[in-house]
Amino acid sequence: MELQNSNQSSSSFEISKGSTLMQEKHGMSQRICHKIMQFEDNLLHGENPRLIYINDPRRTNDKYEFTGNEITTSKYTVITFLPKNLFIQFHRVAYLYFLAIAALNQLPPLAVFGRTVSLFPLLFVLCVTAVKDGYEDWRRHRSDQKENNREALVLHGDRFQLKKWKKIQAGEVVKIRSDETIPCDMVLLSTSDPSGLAYIQTMNLDGESNLKTRYARQETVSYVSEDPVSGLIREDSVSGLIRCEQPNRNIYEFTANMEFNGQKFALSQSNIVLRGCQLKNTESIIGVVVYAGKETKAMLNSAASPSKRSRLEVYMNRETLWLSVFLLVMCLVVSCGMGLWLLRHTEELDTLPYYRKVYFTHGKDKFKKYKYYGIPMETFFSFLSSIIVFQIMIPISLYITMELVRLGQSYFMIEDRHMYDSSSGSRFQCRSLNINEDLGQIRYVFSDKTGTLTENKMEFRRASVYGKNYGSSRVSDSIEGQGTAAAKAVGRRRWKRNSEIAFDNELMELLTKDLAGDERIAAHEFFLTLAACNTVIPIPSSGRSSSCTGSESLNVETIDYQGESPDEQALVSAASAYGYTLFERTSGHIGIEIDDKRLRFNVLGLHEFDSVRKRMSVIIRFPDNSVKVLVKGADTSMFSILAKDSNSNDLVRHATESHLTEYSSQGLRTLVVAARDLTDAELEQWQHMYEDASNSLADRAQKLRQTALFIESNLNLLGATGIEDKLQDGVPEAIEALQQAGIKVWVLTGDKQETAISIGLSCKLLSADMQQIIINGHSEEECKSLLTAAKDKYGVKSSNRKKKSSTSTDNTENNHLDIPNDTKSSNVPEGCYGKEEVNASLALIIDGNSLVYILEKNWETDLFDIATSCRVVLCCRVAPLQKAGIVDLIKSRTDDMTLAIGDGANDVSMIQMADVGVGICGQEGRQAVMASDFAMGQFRFLKRLLLVHGHWNYQRVGYLVLYNFYRNAVFVLMLFWYILCTAFSTTSALTDWSSVFYSVIYTSVPTIFVGILDKDLSHRTLLQYPKLYCAGHRQEAYNMHLFWITMCDTLWQSLVLFYIPLYVYKESTIDIWSMGSLWTIAVVILVNIHLAMDIQRWIFITHAAVWGSIVVTYACMVILDSFPLLPNYWTIYHLAKLSTYWLTILLIIIVALLPRFLLKAVHQFFWPSDIQIAREAEILRKQGSHLSSKRNQDYPS
Repeated sequence: MELQNSNQSSSSFEISKGSTLMQEKHGMSQRICHKIMQFEDNLLHGENPRLIYINDPRRTNDKYEFTGNEITTSKYTVITFLPKNLFIQFHRVAYLYFLAIAALNQLPPLAVFGRTVSLFPLLFVLCVTAVKDGYEDWRRHRSDQKENNREALVLHGDRFQLKKWKKIQAGEVVKIRSDETIPCDMVLLSTSDPSGLAYIQTMNLDGESNLKTRYARQETVSYVSEDPVSGLIREDSVSGLIRCEQPNRNIYEFTANMEFNGQKFALSQSNIVLRGCQLKNTESIIGVVVYAGKETKAMLNSAASPSKRSRLEVYMNRETLWLSVFLLVMCLVVSCGMGLWLLRHTEELDTLPYYRKVYFTHGKDKFKKYKYYGIPMETFFSFLSSIIVFQIMIPISLYITMELVRLGQSYFMIEDRHMYDSSSGSRFQCRSLNINEDLGQIRYVFSDKTGTLTENKMEFRRASVYGKNYGSSRVSDSIEGQGTAAAKAVGRRRWKRNSEIAFDNELMELLTKDLAGDERIAAHEFFLTLAACNTVIPIPSSGRSSSCTGSESLNVETIDYQGESPDEQALVSAASAYGYTLFERTSGHIGIEIDDKRLRFNVLGLHEFDSVRKRMSVIIRFPDNSVKVLVKGADTSMFSILAKDSNSNDLVRHATESHLTEYSSQGLRTLVVAARDLTDAELEQWQHMYEDASNSLADRAQKLRQTALFIESNLNLLGATGIEDKLQDGVPEAIEALQQAGIKVWVLTGDKQETAISIGLSCKLLSADMQQIIINGHSEEECKSLLTAAKDKYGVKSSNRKKKSSTSTDNTENNHLDIPNDTKSSNVPEGCYGKEEVNASLALIIDGNSLVYILEKNWETDLFDIATSCRVVLCCRVAPLQKAGIVDLIKSRTDDMTLAIGDGANDVSMIQMADVGVGICGQEGRQAVMASDFAMGQFRFLKRLLLVHGHWNYQRVGYLVLYNFYRNAVFVLMLFWYILCTAFSTTSALTDWSSVFYSVIYTSVPTIFVGILDKDLSHRTLLQYPKLYCAGHRQEAYNMHLFWITMCDTLWQSLVLFYIPLYVYKESTIDIWSMGSLWTIAVVILVNIHLAMDIQRWIFITHAAVWGSIVVTYACMVILDSFPLLPNYWTIYHLAKLSTYWLTILLIIIVALLPRFLLKAVHQFFWPSDIQIAREAEILRKQGSHLSSKRNQDYPS
């Protein structure tokens, strides 16, 4: 019977990891399930199956219900680009606002600006975005065209002919050669290997580089093959019917049946190859297309991650509403003033320009009637005209500026050499540009353990065989070592692995003794199980070498193992080190070399690991025709299925349990191994159940699980293993720094409680003096009592509010920044842990089984109260959905920012649930990376990402938003004061182009460069004093208090801007356009010097941007004033000649900025912030080093 890789629900076999299906079903509230299940599809088992007629695409798609193989990832076509792109862009409310403004300005009564000029800002923004979107979509079109025009061999008649990918249809038979990419999802019919075996690489699908095995059914291999001489294939031999499930996203399952040559048999995930995979180490394969184009699993999984919005951008929208209120108030003031002014001068209207009935001037307008609409309508028109004049109160340029700034920030994060992982060659990745500043406000970090905190490079360390512990004395795995312990015959062939394995001499001697006792038999079956019960692919190397140990010569052949899980690779390599070398795997058998003997075992069936059983089993027939079932799995699932009929088994079990506890306390990942003989009756019954379950289209997974439970019972315990997963470099230091920065680090893992605690201690997450609250109940009552007892014992208070904000500056814990040097100290309590009462000596350890009851019974509030009162939280044995549920527990009850970091597919839901998701480029594929917002090679880089780049980004963007509000508001208020002094007429002293260029050209460039390059502190200082990160928690860079202070300062500066020139030139004969020219120059210089006062890091490009923008403003005004047709012709030339002009500008700058300067000086002197103290310390250190170097130069030794 053929090997069946059925019932596969995950891509890797994880030891002591994962949780039960019941936990995933019932352990989450309906709210959590609704949020997470959007990332998964419900499979259609047996209902409305898809019929695929092999080599008959016309009959297969006779109703034209299947898509072709052409793919389209682009958004637009030439026809749809303009309307569709505009539709998408106008989803931004601000764009609709400016569109309405431009439309109003086209009406004759409201034409404040020139009709063309009024459209310029909106058209500029729309065009820039459209060009960017168009370029990106053009690249997608080019990529699609290249992909669709690739060619593959498709069967036509009796031979294979080249055909473009986009023309391939479901039902066609396709041939793929070595190293070629699979064009669509195909069921294998035959391979170049006689046994039907093929190797594929799924890197393009899930990021995993390890080879995976796929098999063609033996029923089809012998019939579907090419003639080796002519290359022809019998067309009549390639026919049949496949009934398969409807297209879905699950790349780890495939349920189907095939009718071929009068036989009906089951197909599983091991019989299908998916689009995007590559054929490796196999000459060719032939398969039939079942899913094509958009229906392939790769395309169904290509949906983008859910978009996330920056928290600061949400606050910015709140302040934008306030600015809208100010705008409406100003417009109401102007319109009401206009109405009152018209009422007051009703009798004089006929003699006033714009209100009298006819023109009395000479020329073409003589006796032409004015368009006077009456006081009510004039008042209404005045309101609308005011909106047009004051339109830039809502800063449209801020959106473009923020996108450019975030792009620049991302560039410097990507290019940061301190976040480059040389071991894997991976650079830092910014996969989302919307949330850079959120990195500076993180309060909770949720981390996976395996592959995130640890290297996920497994090493076999300990073994418990038949109740005896091994591994305390190990020697290096080398040819000489093996030869001394196990190789006695001259010329014996040895296998050499690419990595060295340390082994135990005592255990090696036990395996080489000619004994027939129970211990020797158990040791033999133990390593046989490790070598056979897996899906690892052995890849022998063609190269051979010789090695000599004394007088003995050894022929060495190198072998490498590739598997879907590092755990399995470590176990198979360990078995090989002890003389049980897996050297061959085909669809129906495996080859294992034991004591120089190459044995071939027939594989009758394989039940792969799943999250319900948490174990794996293989049924093999030995050369002597005996049949055994070999099983390995998590201890929680193995001990319940062991035989209980002898005292010896009980003794072995108790000893093994003791060893498992010891291994877990050392931080090792544990696994239990067992086996038993099968009688002919049991084998026959199992084969019948297995065949029925495999052929079922409805509930196949459940039926296969029941079949596995039948065979996995009454097992004889053989032993247990302990695998070490070492911590990554720098993890303890990174976690310690994050905790000092006021960030709570929670670890969510599928490992055992003891293993998680041990890792927590080694990475400095836990300390020896911490009191541990352990919640590991096995019933509802027990969990409830544990929660209640913990709250009572440690005085945890219940939260009365649904939302708890920990961002207030009113903190209960003083957490001053301790910086040496003679600098001022802060007198303001500035805690990092907010209003939550955090007990630094408490740690919560909870398992997934308890979370099932807690989340199901709506005890989340009690869990939240306890968890937030602890400094550390460790969640063990948690399922992927439970990880996301824990993240949502914090998100739904606090305003704190959350970050989730992981490396595997089981971390995707957690990463997408958190405010910020970080993926680790690790050993478990790239699914976490593809779902993340940021990606990096090592956990330790998180320290620099948050404490340095997060701090910088938050400070820059926070200031950028406030400055843009100020910059536009001061300009609008200046116009407002002018209108009040000109009879509320909504006329302007500034030219149309000056009003448009102000926010687009004159003042935009400096803000972009400052937002990208400015640094309040050096990276060394930020890393040396992690508590500086708490400024983001307290929202020091952007809050409502700062917004109102900025608005008050803006009000003062606008008054100075308007009234000083007015009084200086009160008695002069200067015209209004000259005054407008002066106001334009003055406001540009003012806002740039305002910006210069806040810049902390001056470099050449910053100087060029700030002072260059003033020069550019003068240049533009000179050009505009040189056109005779414009009303401001030659004004700048007249003004610049007078000293009064320059003195007025100087006076404006001094008077406008003096209050701001004094307020900053007083505040920094008496109430310095932590950042200010650290900056002064930096300056003192630099001055000290400079003086010391100068002293050394003056007085050389």
